[in-house]
Amino acid sequence: MDDYFRLQRRLLLATLLLSAVAVVVTALVASLTTAFSLMVGALAGLLYLWLLSCSVTRLGENSRRMSKAQLLVPVALVLVSSKVPQLSTLPALLGFLLYKPAVILQAVFDT
Repeated sequence: MDDYFRLQRRLLLATLLLSAVAVVVTALVASLTTAFSLMVGALAGLLYLWLLSCSVTRLGENSRRMSKAQLLVPVALVLVSSKVPQLSTLPALLGFLLYKPAVILQAVFDT
């Protein structure tokens, strides 16, 4: 379990760092509104990854199936980004998906 917790921390940290770099680059290249939308999406992606890892941690201990609570995060992100005028939906969704390159980079560095 210690290896899993180290991997969990590395994934969360890699996602946070990749998201921070993406937000800064977006703020420099595009507008601050787009960078803000990307940041909100990246935070939602980080929350999703954390909830997923917590669900996987509980999988071996108490239950035999995973929780579905993390699936509410992307739904809430789309609803919030469509209702709040300061948020753009596409950059928010792209920010949400930033956890995936972090997972891929972590897999590449582990081999």
